[in-house]
Amino acid sequence: MNIERVQTGVRMEKRLIKVLKALAELRDMSLGDLLEGIVLHAFDGSQPFSADTLEKIRELRKIYGLDITAAHSHNLHEGGDAHVPD
Repeated sequence: MNIERVQTGVRMEKRLIKVLKALAELRDMSLGDLLEGIVLHAFDGSQPFSADTLEKIRELRKIYGLDITAAHSHNLHEGGDAHVPD
């Protein structure tokens, strides 16, 4: 299928980007391709990752100290004094 891609300048949490980049590298794909796949699966209401990939993600989260979850997504604040709720 032919598509048109555009360059974006999105900002995301630093550790989240590290995990995504590492996962993309493990799957031998670009970060953009990984994000497209995740979003398309989410829009369809389906799980984008196999059980094996989810285990790799858990390992990468530990390596990069990514302790935030989807439960935090609406309460993230940028800055030195920001507190991530439990």
